[in-house]
Amino acid sequence: MSVPSTARCRRAVTALFLSTALLAGATACGSGGSGRNQSGDVSAAAVTAAGAGAVAPLAVDPALVNPALVNPGLVNPALVNPALDPAAVDPAAAEPSPSTSAEKQRFAKTRFVANAGLAAGATYQWIVKPYREGKFKKGAKGRTFALIKAGLAGAFAYNRLKAAVDNAKGDPLLSKAVVPLTAGIESLKGLGSKLRKGSASDADLSSLQDVITGVKSAGQSAGAPVTDRVPSLSQLGG
Repeated sequence: MSVPSTARCRRAVTALFLSTALLAGATACGSGGSGRNQSGDVSAAAVTAAGAGAVAPLAVDPALVNPALVNPGLVNPALVNPALDPAAVDPAAAEPSPSTSAEKQRFAKTRFVANAGLAAGATYQWIVKPYREGKFKKGAKGRTFALIKAGLAGAFAYNRLKAAVDNAKGDPLLSKAVVPLTAGIESLKGLGSKLRKGSASDADLSSLQDVITGVKSAGQSAGAPVTDRVPSLSQLGG
């Protein structure tokens, strides 16, 4: 039975295609085993070109170059660029800071004024004032209670005056001003007990007032004026 001419043509074309494919494979295998043919190289180049056009250029994160761009507080510009003047970065750096000596003197004066003021207030409120009103005299109404408060005030005033003298050591001028008062202050050590017992003399009270006046004058001359600060009864007992 004869095969139609159309079928024969199809078979011939198929055979030719298969022969061409086998010949191309053999040629590729014999070219040094590179495993790539010309069409493969062209395809790879095409893919590479297409990929290059699809991928955007890599952007550099500014934070990796200079962290100050993300948070200026994390990096001191002067460290990034040592040539920068610290005063240009922080204006406060150009201003001189207070010296330690000046701060100590200021603190010493503040404490001196506070302690001397309490001693003066206690002396006037609980000793001088009731004394002038005659409350320490025998037979006076409320004498016992007045003497108890005076005794507490006397001990309190002595302790505050001692503290004030110690505070004054932090300031050269103030320290020098209170030196003449140290002996008078020390003489008041037993005044509280005398007042409580009602055995304090007029001379004892006069000495106390002289010391208070001297302390105020010393503070005034050293730029630390003292103002009376009356303590409460609970403070006297504390």
